[in-house]
Amino acid sequence: MTLIKKIKDKKVNFEFNKEYIKVVTDKIASNDALFITNSFKEMHPADAADIIEHLEQNDRENLIKLNNFKIDPEVFIELNESVQSEIIKYLSSEAIVRILKNLESDDAIAILENVDEKDKNSLLAALPPKDRFALLEGLSYPEDSAARIMQREFTAIPSNWSVGQTIDYLRENKDLPEQFLEIYIVDENFKPVGIVPSSKVLRNPREAKMSSIMEDSRFLIPVDMDREEVGNLFENYNLNSACVIDKNSKLVGMITADDVLTVLKEEAEEDALRLAGVGDEEITDGVITKTKRRFNWLLLNLFTAFLATYCISLFGATIEQMVVLAFLMPIVASMGGNAGMQTLAVTVRTLATNDLTKNNFNQNIFKEFNIGILNGIIFAIISSIIVQLWFQDIQLSLIISVSMILTMVVAGLFGILVPVTLKKMNIDPAIASSVFVTTITDVIGFVSFLGVGAYFL
Repeated sequence: MTLIKKIKDKKVNFEFNKEYIKVVTDKIASNDALFITNSFKEMHPADAADIIEHLEQNDRENLIKLNNFKIDPEVFIELNESVQSEIIKYLSSEAIVRILKNLESDDAIAILENVDEKDKNSLLAALPPKDRFALLEGLSYPEDSAARIMQREFTAIPSNWSVGQTIDYLRENKDLPEQFLEIYIVDENFKPVGIVPSSKVLRNPREAKMSSIMEDSRFLIPVDMDREEVGNLFENYNLNSACVIDKNSKLVGMITADDVLTVLKEEAEEDALRLAGVGDEEITDGVITKTKRRFNWLLLNLFTAFLATYCISLFGATIEQMVVLAFLMPIVASMGGNAGMQTLAVTVRTLATNDLTKNNFNQNIFKEFNIGILNGIIFAIISSIIVQLWFQDIQLSLIISVSMILTMVVAGLFGILVPVTLKKMNIDPAIASSVFVTTITDVIGFVSFLGVGAYFL
């Protein structure tokens, strides 16, 4: 059994293989491009990309610069964006052009997005006119639009064709996509009027008209539709593909389910990172880059922390009367913050999927109010029991109970109100919501606990 075969057998269940990384590293050091090329060919492009991503940066550079090693375009597109950007610096213009020529238009555009403007123009100039026009047109649309993720390679035929004509066309035309599930039916103005699954073509007689077996094109995606809306459309209606139309309603491309899966994954990752205030951070980013991206939100958090501290200072006399209040107030604020972030995470997701609407907004507000009361009562009871057993003070137990209920209710309400308000102001709720919700719940938690304490004392 060859070494390549052994390694291939060990790479099962998509697990990262440390032994193989060492082998590849050694082969890079010995300039054995043939071994690496052959072994990469025997595995899935995603697995080969995984290997490249896990190499040290110096080893990646040496691999790309190896004589007789040419990175496969299908492997290159599987790399994460930061590694793609890094590798592009090591590739010659001819190598990048070769990659672009061998990819579908949406994948080629995704690569060009990460290239400097000067280099982008020279690369486009080296492409055939047809490819250059398609990519320039795609790049002219907004980054988050449907046009950026659509494929310009699709299968479309006139409505008056028969099944036999269609089959002959599919067999003879060399410019069609390698894989497609659906065939689009267009009128004389190239406007989509219907769609036919490819399997349905094979099951009907040759003399049948395509117009007689087509389904209506109910889902026409404008080129400028936000890609997140496209993702929601695919998710809601379980689409395999959908045609993209320009401002004149002409068919210009198609979007497939695998493109949308990537979009939904990226949007989910983006929301998670923004909620934490780290932006579009990649694991390959350097220390300085990561520090810069985290600095602004940490600075804002510092100011909000001073605001919460100022609120505490207003109750200095109360704390002096009962020092134990200082021990317990972080409990209330922490519980409120966690409750607020739970509601916030759910709300940001429902906003992203358009599940939260005007029709169910009041219902959800009322629901969060009830959840806050219920959680508040439950944790008020638990907290009061612990405080009573600890300090043997019924008044202190009552203070933490009342403030816990107030804080949990407010946390739930602001967890939904803050992102909704930011959305109405055209501010991405995933970016700024966490800071505001954390600040509000901290302030409310401290004020309610110390305020109730001041009232009873």
